Amino acid sequence: MMQDDERWMREAIAIARSKGSDPSTSPLGCVIVLDGKIIAGERNQTHELPDATAHAEMMAIRRACEDTGELELRGATLYSTLQPCGMCTMASIWSKVGRVVYGAGRDDVHPMYFEAKHVDTLAFIHDAYRDDIVIEGGCLKAECAVLYYGPDAELPTDEQANL
Repeated sequence: MMQDDERWMREAIAIARSKGSDPSTSPLGCVIVLDGKIIAGERNQTHELPDATAHAEMMAIRRACEDTGELELRGATLYSTLQPCGMCTMASIWSKVGRVVYGAGRDDVHPMYFEAKHVDTLAFIHDAYRDDIVIEGGCLKAECAVLYYGPDAELPTDEQANL
């Protein structure tokens, strides 16, 4: 399982890098895998569209549902280069993916990539929603973390996405 997870996460990293390597662009990548094949692969597109909900995971879930013609993605695994935010985690719940695997977590990157006040959305999900979804972090963590500003990076306020 671990080898497969790393293989698919490398695909997500490649998709993230397709946006460039500047951390200011929030280069997130996401792939959704079902039955050993990618059914969707997307990157963060918030600025291009512009659409505040166009996170990589949201876009991949939309594409996977369109391509399969199904509302539910049961049995699928969603791979994201960064721990999904609350919105994307909820979308994973509603689309019924079976697993979420992410690379870098909250503590591995600058706080700008997450909700400004610490809300442990993963604990919230486990307490309030499905108990049949598996959420695992740290897959190729170091390779994913270098896509983003580090935890202690000093950034001008106007470059911080969530302020």
